[in-house]
Amino acid sequence: MAKRHRLALLAATAAVAVVTATVGVAVAHAAAVGCAVRYAVSAQWQGGFNADVTITNLGDPVSSWRLTWSYGSGQRVTQAWNATVTQAAAQVTATNVAYNGAIGTNGTVSFGFSGSWSGSNPAPTSFTVNGVSCTGSANPSPTPTTPPPIGDYPPSARLCNSSDLIDIGKYWIPNNQWGATGATGSQCIWTNGGSGDQIRWGTSYTWSGDPSSVKSFAAAILGWHWGWRRPNTGLPVQVSANRNVNTSWQFSVTGSGNMNVAYDMWFHPMANPGSGDQPTDELMIWLYRSNASPAGSRQGTVTIAGTTWEVWRGYVGTWNVYSYVRTSNTTNATLNIRDFTNDVVSRGWMSSSKYLTSVQAGPEIFTGSGQVQTGNYSVTIG
Repeated sequence: MAKRHRLALLAATAAVAVVTATVGVAVAHAAAVGCAVRYAVSAQWQGGFNADVTITNLGDPVSSWRLTWSYGSGQRVTQAWNATVTQAAAQVTATNVAYNGAIGTNGTVSFGFSGSWSGSNPAPTSFTVNGVSCTGSANPSPTPTTPPPIGDYPPSARLCNSSDLIDIGKYWIPNNQWGATGATGSQCIWTNGGSGDQIRWGTSYTWSGDPSSVKSFAAAILGWHWGWRRPNTGLPVQVSANRNVNTSWQFSVTGSGNMNVAYDMWFHPMANPGSGDQPTDELMIWLYRSNASPAGSRQGTVTIAGTTWEVWRGYVGTWNVYSYVRTSNTTNATLNIRDFTNDVVSRGWMSSSKYLTSVQAGPEIFTGSGQVQTGNYSVTIG
């Protein structure tokens, strides 16, 4: 709801095609080169498709990249995110944007795009990176030709300074105390590790002051948050693409006071907003609340995911905010955020041309003392 340093999406029967190829990365003379490219059609419908591409650098670090491939059945790229993509006849060229040009050894970078097809949509089978064709190894010694597995994320210690943050996989968790000016209290964050899309984390807090104003929002952030920090998030996605944004969250709440535990999503009119680009829309999903209410006014109720939700609408700062508040508290939820985004669009409140740029989840603390411990949390873009 305020500037808390706070999706959808494609119901289509999608045939998923995945192609992994090995390519060389052009670097300085005598440097080790090698790379793997994963091309996956994540959604397909009549005349259109979405695809995700991941480059894994199997050689020495590079500071920029240029990936090329050719289509054999007349496919056309129509829009892209996290890369600049152009097409001349059958050949497609994707180059890095300002924030994802560098790839370290065994590092990865990902981007996505939407395209059109007619007749058939076979995946390309060969790629080049920085002008070097597929090699299948990194010189001088052989290397794997598939991306390395995602390792486990270790637990962290408790961090209690307002400037502290934790990077964990594709997410990051700041000890965000955006509304604490003039209040008295403290807050700590930590993680209990994780692996792949799954993470576990917690926060403890003690806040006093105005019971109607939020003091802190220690959230797991996926995607944009007044800038981009972590790679391979799967965001942004355009609402009109109707992509699945599946999430599960199991947590526990101890303590008392005024607070809520909620998802918080941001939307922009452009695909890759910078740190100075304010969002135009905010969507919140409240799973749990204690003596707290959303911004704006209640507009009615709706049933989504087999549960009844209060629907609230308001305006905060320079953006609209839509809040879906569960009529009974829960600490265990499995949702497709697309269902909520589609409801906002169906009410005429937000255009489907907007881009979902961020998915965040955590407790908003107004006043009180307690702890929120997440046992398992994930977000996947389908």
